[in-house]
Amino acid sequence: MTRSLPLTDTRDVADLRTFLSRARGVDAQGAVRFQGRGRALGVYVCVLEPHGLLDRTPTVLGLRTAALAEERRLDVTVPLGGVLDRMPRQEEGTTEVALPPVDAAASWAGITPPLSGWTPVGAVAGDAVREAARNGIAEVARTVPTDAGPAVVDTVRSQVWGRTSGWTEPVAGLLTGGPLPDGAAFAAYSLGFLRPGAEVDVAENGRWVRLSAPGGHVLVKH
Repeated sequence: MTRSLPLTDTRDVADLRTFLSRARGVDAQGAVRFQGRGRALGVYVCVLEPHGLLDRTPTVLGLRTAALAEERRLDVTVPLGGVLDRMPRQEEGTTEVALPPVDAAASWAGITPPLSGWTPVGAVAGDAVREAARNGIAEVARTVPTDAGPAVVDTVRSQVWGRTSGWTEPVAGLLTGGPLPDGAAFAAYSLGFLRPGAEVDVAENGRWVRLSAPGGHVLVKH
């Protein structure tokens, strides 16, 4: 049986392609989780996750939402590359996005962030989020040797993106579930969620923290 997403507009197809392309830029072998409820579609990707029991890297997900042209209930996780390979170009005028026939095995897809019950905490400056992400990216590039193996790369990324820096100060004393790691800034920046001069709203729900930027949401699980 062919699986597909009936989107409402060719611009939505182009927007989804851009989002998934950015996610693949973070993890070329990554996966995407599509959750459909009625005509609402949630599109989740993983930016960071721990590798092993001793890894302190937080789980950081990116979320974009879209509207479906018809009601569809689904929850499927598939390879990012497989979706992008099947996506129609905007000039083709079609809004149906075919999904790969084979699911992807992704441990992060087994946890579902809350859909409701979020408590607003405050806001942080989007420009500060961008600066923190750029600084972290530069530090990872300086620190990781050119011939480093996966274990070394994971260790450096865990150290850089697991810490908390100055961009979180406006909400640091208000969060009860745990601090905001710099990995959240990396996700918002690398997925293209930030806009010049715009603030990023922060909310929490138990062990989850959510950053809501103009271009999408970042979800952090402590």
